[in-house]
Formats: sequence, C-alpha cells, structure tokens
Amino acid sequence: MAEPAAPAIGGQATSFRIKGDVALALGVVAILVALILPLPTWLLDISLALSLSFSVLILMTVLFIERPLDLSSFPTILLISTMIRLSLSLSATRLILAHGHEGKSAAGHVIEAFGSFVMQDNFVIGVIVFSILVIVNFVVITKGAGRIAEVAARFSLDAMPGKQMAIDADLSAGIINETEAKARRLALEQESGFFGAMDGASKFVRGDAIAGLLIVFINILGGMIIGVWQKDLDFSKAAETYTHLTIGDGLVTQVPALIVSVAAGLLVSKAGIKGSTDKALFAQLSNHPQALVLSAILMTVLAALPGIPAFPFLLMAATAGLFAYNVRETRRKDSAAKTEHERIEHAKIPVAEEPISKALAIDTLRIELGYGLLPLVNNPEKGKLTEQIKGLRRQLAEDMGFILPSVRIQDNLQLPATTYVVRIKEIEAGRGEIRPDMLLCMNPSGEKIDLPGENTREPTFGLPAMWIGQDYREEAHFKGYTVVDPSTVVTTHITEVIKDNMSDLMSYAETQKLLDELPKSHQKLVADIIPAKITITGLQRVLQNLVSERVSIRDLPTVLEGVAEATGFTNNITMITEHVRARLSRQICDQYTNKAGIMPLVTLTAYWEHAFAEALVGQGEDKQLAMPPTKLQQFIQSVRTTYEDLAMKGEAPVLLTSPGIRPYVRSIIERFRPQTIVISQNEIHPRAKIRTLAQIT
Repeated sequence: MAEPAAPAIGGQATSFRIKGDVALALGVVAILVALILPLPTWLLDISLALSLSFSVLILMTVLFIERPLDLSSFPTILLISTMIRLSLSLSATRLILAHGHEGKSAAGHVIEAFGSFVMQDNFVIGVIVFSILVIVNFVVITKGAGRIAEVAARFSLDAMPGKQMAIDADLSAGIINETEAKARRLALEQESGFFGAMDGASKFVRGDAIAGLLIVFINILGGMIIGVWQKDLDFSKAAETYTHLTIGDGLVTQVPALIVSVAAGLLVSKAGIKGSTDKALFAQLSNHPQALVLSAILMTVLAALPGIPAFPFLLMAATAGLFAYNVRETRRKDSAAKTEHERIEHAKIPVAEEPISKALAIDTLRIELGYGLLPLVNNPEKGKLTEQIKGLRRQLAEDMGFILPSVRIQDNLQLPATTYVVRIKEIEAGRGEIRPDMLLCMNPSGEKIDLPGENTREPTFGLPAMWIGQDYREEAHFKGYTVVDPSTVVTTHITEVIKDNMSDLMSYAETQKLLDELPKSHQKLVADIIPAKITITGLQRVLQNLVSERVSIRDLPTVLEGVAEATGFTNNITMITEHVRARLSRQICDQYTNKAGIMPLVTLTAYWEHAFAEALVGQGEDKQLAMPPTKLQQFIQSVRTTYEDLAMKGEAPVLLTSPGIRPYVRSIIERFRPQTIVISQNEIHPRAKIRTLAQIT
C-alpha cells in the first residue's frame, strides 16, 4: 500500500512546479499585453499596488540574505520589475491622455492619491519633489550601484584564475576533498556570472529612470496639447489637471524604482560582507566603542554652543554614550564567558600521555648548555651561537658535501654553569668550559700572554689560552694575539667534533637524501649503479670511509663513477674506497697544497714499505695486518718523532705510501695522530707539485 504513495507526492511536486512555470509565463505575457491593450482604472490601481509591494519585497529580501549569491536571480527580478513599471507607466499614460479632461481620477485613485498627497494642490511642489526623487535615483543611487557592479565584475573575472589555482592547491594538499572542490568551483562560477549579470542589469535601472523622465515630459506636453486643442480646456485648468495626473503617475512609478535601486545598491555593495545587512553593519559600527564615546563628546560640545538647540544634540550624545556602554559591557561579558568556556573545555580534555616510543628517539647531534651559557642563545646581543651553527651547516655542505642534520640546543641544569657538552647520538663527543662575558685570547707563538686574565686551555685543540675582559680586545689585537668570542669557541669545537665523527653521522637516510638531491642529469648514473652493482648500504660505507679521513664527497657523481668502475673487479668496500680516492686525486692534492702551490710529503723508506707488505696475511680481499708489536711500536715512535720535528718548523705534511698498504698504515696512525693525512701514490695527480720533507726511517 505504501508503494503507490511516492508517485503521488512526486506528481504533486511536479504539478506545483508546472503551475509555477505557467504562472510566471502568464505574468510575463500580462506585462506584454499591458503594453498594447488599455487597462481599466481599477486594474491599474491593483497593478500599481502590486508594483509597490513587489519593490518592498525585493528590498526586504536583500536586507536579510547572508551573501549576494543567495539572491543570484536578482538580475532577472530587476528586469521583471522594470518591465512591470514601464508597462504600468504606458497604461497610465494612455488613460491620462485619453481621459485626463474628465478630472483628477481619470487614471485611477492610486495616481490621484499620490498626486494630491505630495502636491498638496500645488503642482510646482509636485514637480520639485518628483525632480528630486529622479535626481536621487538617477544621479546618486543608480550611478553608484552601476559603478560598483562594473568594478566587482571586472575584479571577479580577474581574480578567477588565482582562486581556481587556490582550490586546486587545497585539493592537492588534502585540505579539501573532491566534493568540496567541486562545490567551491561552482560557487566561483556563480559569483563571476552573478557580478557580470549585475553589471548589465544595472543598466535596467538607469534606463528606467531615463524612461520615467521622458514619460513625464511627454504626458505633460501631450496632455496640454490634447486638453487645450481637442478638449477645449483653458490653459490653467489643463496645466493643473494633466500636471497633477502626470506627477502622480511619476511618483507612483519612481517610488518603487527608487526602492529597487536601493536594493540593487545594497546587494552589489555587500560583495565582501557575510551575514545579514543589519548584523554586518551594527557589528562593524559597534566594533570600536571609543568612536561612539568621541561622537557623544562632540554632540555634547555642540549642544553647549550658543544659539544651537541643546535638546536634539544632547539626545544624540546620550544615545551614543548608551550604545558605547552597552558595547563595552557586552564585550566584557563575552570575554568572561569565552574564558570560562575555554577553562571548562580544557578541564574536560584528558592530559595526553607521551607515547613510550618517543623515549626511543635519539638526537643525532645535540649541544647541552649550562644555565650560565643560555645568554649565548637567548640574548640578541650575545646570542650568535644559533646563527653560527646555521653558517656551520652551510660551510660543511660546501667543504665536505655533507648536509649536517639539525642541531638541537638545550639547557642542562645538571651541568656546571659555564660548561657545554656536544653529544653525537646521545654519546658525549666533546666538552668545554667558557666564560660567556669574556674573550678567549691565544698567542700564536705559544709564549705567555701578557694581559690580565684567567689562564685556561682552548677546548678544541687544548692549546694554552687566557680568558680576558672585553676591555682588553684592542690591546690584544695590537699585541698580535688571536681573540675569539665565546660563541665562536663553541662553534669551532663543534666543527672539529663533527669532522672527527662525520662517519657516524653519515646514516642510511643521509645517503639516500644525497642521492635524491642529485641533479636530474645524474639520476641515470644512480639507477645504473644502485642496486645492480652496489647497495645503498655499501655506498654508505664507502662515503663513511671517505669522510672519516676528511675527503669531501661534494663531487658525488665522480664518487659514483669510481664505485661503478671498482665494482667491476671487486666487492671489497676498502678496495672500492681506494679506487674512488684515486679518482678524486685532483681534489685530494688540491686540498693539501700549501700557499706556495706545493704539497709537502713524508714518505716511508723501503724498509717500512717492505715491512708492511710482509705483515699482510690472508688471500685476496681478506688480507689483514699482522705486524709484531715491537716493530709496530718502533714505527709509531718514528712517525711521532718525524712529525714533531716538522711541526716545530711550521710544516704539516701528508704521509705518502704505496697503494697496497695505505689503508693499513692509516689504521695505525689514526690511533695516535688522527690529524695526520695518509695518501697513496695513486692519489698524486700528475700535475700536482710535490716536495718530500722527510722519511719515516
């Protein structure tokens, strides 16, 4: 039984829609008929009342809508209302010219009433009032509304591409879904179409005002001619009668036109306002209670001036003051209610427990500061530490081709006030003590510093130094001392710690990031090598071997080419690294060339070359160094003595070995002189200028 009911309801809705369509069509036909056929006076009275009611309905609707698009059919409504007024004006003109000689009720009682009420039996007053209404409608409201509609249409069309791109960007970012994107695009299209239509529809109102002026002129002139020449009325009687009827018709037509013009102006000027007109206006006008207070004061001053009636201005001052007080009280109550609501909502929210998984997170690089060193970070005048760390990250990227992970800086109340600690993966890698309000002074010659201060040792290299006051900066520079501020001391220490532990910072993720950031022209090389010839983990080990000896990997394409060549004959990471170093020979030689363009060398004697070669045991890629401890100690002592002698002469040469033993010699030397550079003969570029300073005997 329930199934047949649905079609019945649908049928009623369809029938209603059909009736509405038919009613609209019949109404438009009636307007067209009124342009051709004469209307009886009683029907004209009803039609004029309908026109006035329709215009008031339009104005009230515009006042209460939330946004202009809620009345997107306004251009159509404007056209229909204009056609209604023009058809009624034509019908009234026909009655005035045909029956005006019969009296002031010839065109109906509505026109007679409007003429009598406004003119008050003086047609000059009627003409002036009608002229003012036309000027207000034509010059002020219609012209302004048309200009606003024109500009709004232009701006709406110009802004459409940007708004469409914004919708696409929100959709791509996941801020909105496809349904919301379609709705916003549709609203954008409707907005552009609406303002474009309003730009054209404003011409209806302008044309209506011009037509009203012409109709009045024609009615008066034509009525005078007909009344005097055809109906034998005297001139004064004809002037009074036809002017009364014409001005009455003009008023009953121009009042609805003025109302509709105001509605059009309100609608187009409301383009950027949301909410009904009263809420938007009152909310914005009352948003500044101080403006109301100043207005009340000004009205009070005007009331006190001699010769000016006090009551109207005092009434306005009291009204403005009352509004200002009401706004302040409302704001205070709203603020208190909002605070209370937030407090209640906050109390309802349970305190979220930190996930246990966060306890597993490790800071790759962290600097802990004692509370006395916090001004290095917080004080704008002293706090250069963060800026210097940013510069350090950029410098490392340029020098080593390694992008340093973010550095976390935090305070540690368990540390002494002036102590800092550098941690790599939660393990302490360096520690120092500085004076945040003093300067670190060092003598390059190594002699005693002749200044008052606190003797100390530079935390990075352990060199003798002294903390001096800020006042002694100029004197220290004059004596040739090196003066460093506390932030630079910390940054220098961090730099050396990072370079010493860079292999630990070269993680799998950092390796992948370096590969991803290679230019597109090198991505084919990456695709050919990984994972066909070497895995990312294997490449990571090669890069770690390079940066551990402070070899820059900025030229990553050359490193990859060297890896591709080496993997053709070996899978041993050490051998691959040695081949890559040979490919980087130009870079390595340039890195250790002095200002004179010469690379100083210390070589091994044939005895030690043979000793290391004989100490290698194992076959193929499984070779290991098995040198007796006594001979190993003898080698260490010889290296230490040779380099100390050269250091006294101001030289810092590199140690040159044969390719086969270089990794093993380096593994021994890095344990007691990690700053000593060891290179093989394959890493000497053909164009490099070298000079041998000594031999390890």
